[in-house]
Amino acid sequence: MSQQVEQFFENLWNDYIKLTPSAAKVHEVLGQGRDIINDHVAFRTFNQAPVRLETLAKHFEAMGYKACGDYHFEAKRLVAKHYEHEDPTLPKIFISELLVEEFSPELQSIVKELVAQIDPAAVEKPEFLYSGKYWQISSNDYERLLEESEYAAWMAAFGFRANHFTVNVNHLPDFESLEQVNATLKTAGFRLNTSGGEIKGSPEVYLEQSSTMADHAPVRFSDMEKVIPSCFYEFAKRYEIAPNKLYTGFVAASADKIFESTDARASAEQDN
Repeated sequence: MSQQVEQFFENLWNDYIKLTPSAAKVHEVLGQGRDIINDHVAFRTFNQAPVRLETLAKHFEAMGYKACGDYHFEAKRLVAKHYEHEDPTLPKIFISELLVEEFSPELQSIVKELVAQIDPAAVEKPEFLYSGKYWQISSNDYERLLEESEYAAWMAAFGFRANHFTVNVNHLPDFESLEQVNATLKTAGFRLNTSGGEIKGSPEVYLEQSSTMADHAPVRFSDMEKVIPSCFYEFAKRYEIAPNKLYTGFVAASADKIFESTDARASAEQDN
């Protein structure tokens, strides 16, 4: 791994951990002081120039990543792609984008106003991917976005950064199954995303996933500060599709439920 790529992921992780302090505790609980291999890192964006999925992906392609899979999330009105590197210790990259034109004129208008404030020159630098937001937004506009799309509201509040990292369970020395990982996390006091069950997927689709519910972080809006769900940590166990060859793709039905780890309403329901 080149020093430049190593530095990029270190900076990305440092930005993520600021909004997701529980991730450090996850490492303590699961890693016991040893390194943890991340399966993938996920990013969100809008399908608007200059921040379209393909534009953000160019930074990873410059690091040696190649596009490997396409996904469509009809209910959430998203599309996504995943990228892989020939170095298996580097995480896969999962980038999704909101199909803005499929929402109400009001949501479209708010999003276009946000994106218009981004300097296209900033997008050309790799550090854009952990640079946060480029706009001011009122708490009222945030709530209006939240009514239609949790994804759009999250983007408006947090901007451009890792939405989540993902522990590669296959490389955890002390754990045989995702059930064991989940049980250990719950014992340590973590709340897991139960949408669609604690474990999404199965050995039959070659991938099992679970995740914590997002941490909460204070966000300064133009008119006030609110504490809202920020980022979360995911856990993935992959199965062989051929002898000694693990499945490397994603399962749309499972990822659809993982998106809900940042859902303010789901978080409140699990509190009750």
